[in-house]
Amino acid sequence: MEDAKISIATHAFNYGTGCFEGIRGYWNPEHEEIYLVKLNHHFRRLLNSMRLFRMDIGMDVQQLCDIAIEVVARSSYHEDVYVRPIAYKASPVIKVGLLHLQDAFCCFTAPMGAYFDIEKGLSVTVSGWRRNDDNAIPSRAKATGGYINAALAIADAQDAGFDEAILLTQDGHVSEGSAANLFMVMNGKLITPAVADDILVGITRGAIIELAGKLGVPVAERRVDRTELYVADEIFLCGTGVQVAPVTKVDGRKIGDGKMGELTRSIQDLYFSAVHGEVEEYMDWLTPVYGKVRS
Repeated sequence: MEDAKISIATHAFNYGTGCFEGIRGYWNPEHEEIYLVKLNHHFRRLLNSMRLFRMDIGMDVQQLCDIAIEVVARSSYHEDVYVRPIAYKASPVIKVGLLHLQDAFCCFTAPMGAYFDIEKGLSVTVSGWRRNDDNAIPSRAKATGGYINAALAIADAQDAGFDEAILLTQDGHVSEGSAANLFMVMNGKLITPAVADDILVGITRGAIIELAGKLGVPVAERRVDRTELYVADEIFLCGTGVQVAPVTKVDGRKIGDGKMGELTRSIQDLYFSAVHGEVEEYMDWLTPVYGKVRS
């Protein structure tokens, strides 16, 4: 890590012209293996982000997957890890724009446990900052510069004593957490904001919808009013970073009975079993690191 150097004149550092992914790897001590979760999905999304930002690093999904596997294998971790690939505009140019600039790529890994106490439950607030509009900074892309939106929201929320923030769209509907998708449980159904509500189309979000199907729980993707949050039976956030994190208070109002709900618990348990390589049905989500190296 100490040998990786990027000039302070780099375009991406000055203007936020980069895009990235966050990928978790889970250590299974019985298998002596780290499983990278939905690796192909993450790199397909990264290539889509690059297309939006006029980048071409000359690599396909499989080449990017191979780099991530090698980076983790070289680190020899025997614990949960996080992988951060970044594509960015690398030219040392003082000029706003995307054309005629050098594109570059880097990837690093580090150990990572839980962002939050995912047993206790989060106290969240609806932020005064609105979610990036897709016609301003594309919300379906993980743009480095776009995360100032999330940073403003969560910083203000935490300064006010909350754990997390929920952002609304420009027209006042629920979008997502500062850097996580949101699900509500109402009358036995999972409800999550629609793709058109300026959400990041989360890979973990897609996994949760898949798990809900296995559990026989119907899912609705639709517009969500702010006040629906206050009367929901359960709420949880999901994402690579936050994993599956229950929300037990919104703006001081208790959600359900103020602790993790039964459906949230079922989804969380199944999710963690799946990403640790303990459910055969979901092994296609996972890329083994050390098994790939040995073979």
